[in-house]
Amino acid sequence: MRAFGMYNYLHLDSWHQDNVYYVDQFGRVMNLSVTLDTALQKPREVFRLPTDLTACDNRLCASMHFSSSTWVTLSDGTGRLYLIKSGKRGNSASEKWEIVFNEELGSPFIVAHSISFIKSDAHSLAVLLLRVEKDDLDTKGSGFHVTLEWVTVAERKEGDHTYEIIKRRVLQGKSVPHYAAIEPSGDGLMIVSHKPFTFMQSESDKLEENDDAKVSNEKKDPLYYWQQTEDDLTITIHLPQDITKDDIKIRFSPDNICVTLKDQPPLMEGKLYSSVDHESCTWVIKEDKSLEISLIKKNEGSRWPELIIGDTRGEFIMDPSQCSEIAESLMHLTSEVMNPNPEKENPPCNAQELEECDAFLEDGASLCRFDGNTLKVTHIINLGSNQYLFSVVVNPKEMPCFCLRHDVDALLWQPHADQPENMWEHIATFNALGYVQASKQDKKFMACAPDYSYAALCECLRRVFIYRQPTPLATVLYNRKEGRQVGQVAKQLVATLESNDPILGFQATSERLFVLTTKTLFLIKVNCGN
Repeated sequence: MRAFGMYNYLHLDSWHQDNVYYVDQFGRVMNLSVTLDTALQKPREVFRLPTDLTACDNRLCASMHFSSSTWVTLSDGTGRLYLIKSGKRGNSASEKWEIVFNEELGSPFIVAHSISFIKSDAHSLAVLLLRVEKDDLDTKGSGFHVTLEWVTVAERKEGDHTYEIIKRRVLQGKSVPHYAAIEPSGDGLMIVSHKPFTFMQSESDKLEENDDAKVSNEKKDPLYYWQQTEDDLTITIHLPQDITKDDIKIRFSPDNICVTLKDQPPLMEGKLYSSVDHESCTWVIKEDKSLEISLIKKNEGSRWPELIIGDTRGEFIMDPSQCSEIAESLMHLTSEVMNPNPEKENPPCNAQELEECDAFLEDGASLCRFDGNTLKVTHIINLGSNQYLFSVVVNPKEMPCFCLRHDVDALLWQPHADQPENMWEHIATFNALGYVQASKQDKKFMACAPDYSYAALCECLRRVFIYRQPTPLATVLYNRKEGRQVGQVAKQLVATLESNDPILGFQATSERLFVLTTKTLFLIKVNCGN
């Protein structure tokens, strides 16, 4: 239902925001441009799908995505993918849609996302295709699974300006993703979903993984053992029989250590988790033919979670007194009885105080980032009760933003794939939107302005709700209950469409709302000055 029944048939060109597009029942891609504040040109046909859609059974809706300012990805809903060079859109003189690549890719799909990028001096496009397919092996669940196919198409090196598929990867899950987008560089993928997605392997990948698994299953002894106190660390390494004191070379520095035996490559080398007093560090060979290294912590009292950053070849040995100390420090978080002293303080959450609109249909959604080379998850965040609300393109050169509910508010997050330390940046807050939208049981689409000036939602029929950000007041206003002066007020507007036709599309720009029904496209001017 979410994948296809709630599909947004209206497509906003984020590269040229005064333009919207839709595909009609005859396979024509129609464009409408804003000429004046609330005036639309007549629908203009810019492209027609070669397939006769009326003759196709079991097809999905046609879908499209604007990969760049001059490239468009298009699906006819029958399983065929089109890559189109459009020229500069929004200008009828230079806009000319031309098919550069088209290929049948199997069962029907919709285009979830696409990007255009340059890699190895060749132009490439990466496309994300969404399918819901019957799963004969699933006898206890819904009987279906969801796939996301990540297709990369690149220009041939022959220089004849033709394109070919160079990579196809498939992820599979059991729920339709709320959000799925490819990173601008084409190196990764981010997904927000209720149930996890995993990459499906080809036979060659399975063979390689089985070989790796055999190697890893042969359990190896740790290369070294280490212990720590509040003041120092002790490293123990078992030495080969033929090693003497003269064969051992150890180099200490404030942040690094290097241990070498004879003329072999370093046995241990890397950056320490924290700084040490390198002039006080020592080493000695014990009677049991083991090397014992003592490191003196520069910051006394701090516990190290690892010795050498990223090195997993060692094993930490915790002393019994440290185990008792940690258990005692966590004792206040546990109890043998549920709510042992209810009179002393109120429980943190009272379910009886929750309203019906506070109930989430799906708890436990997660945000995952997949690496395009290793096909492994590099980041995973459990969103918990932070309900996914909608996505919006703020900057077409970046990944789409996603909006999550945080308590009663709604927070907008911008992914930054090239910033590992700040991969998801909070860029805007819509006060009370999380609570307000939960009360709209008939809502169909949500959106916000790219400049964050307002958020909006529409119901299945007729009504559109606009929530403006707080703005300063020209007059003096006081809160009667608290007796304080109110400096800003946020306004809510309700628009009722002059149509009883179902709403099929909904898009927002910084100045306007576009609402598409089965027969009419409505343009609502959001006058931020009022």
